[in-house]
Amino acid sequence: MFESELLTQGFSTLLNNPQALLFATFGVMLGIVIGALPGLTATMGVAILLPFTYGMEPVSGLLMICGVFFGGVYGGSITAILLKIPGTPAAAATAIDGYELTKQGKAGLALSAATFSSFSGGTLSIIVL
Repeated sequence: MFESELLTQGFSTLLNNPQALLFATFGVMLGIVIGALPGLTATMGVAILLPFTYGMEPVSGLLMICGVFFGGVYGGSITAILLKIPGTPAAAATAIDGYELTKQGKAGLALSAATFSSFSGGTLSIIVL
């Protein structure tokens, strides 16, 4: 019961603070770009972003950092699927099967599977943790 109250309180804080939601969205977009660049990982993206969050409200800063991390993990799968160059170490296995689908002309299927997997895994991990 106590955990569900905290989860409800967290979602209400997010919905009542549109600025935090905007920063989280911006963080995800920035994370996708960082993750798609080979050599830059999601952890490096968080480290690069960290000094910019010092002047922010705590909720906005933490949501932006989480957005960069989750977006970076997903962004690494884009180059892994399309170019067989994993953008992040987490996308190394994605490069093997995803690129084979790209060669068969099914890149959209591989990208949509990566998107769904990243979204569902990230959402479930946020709820569980």
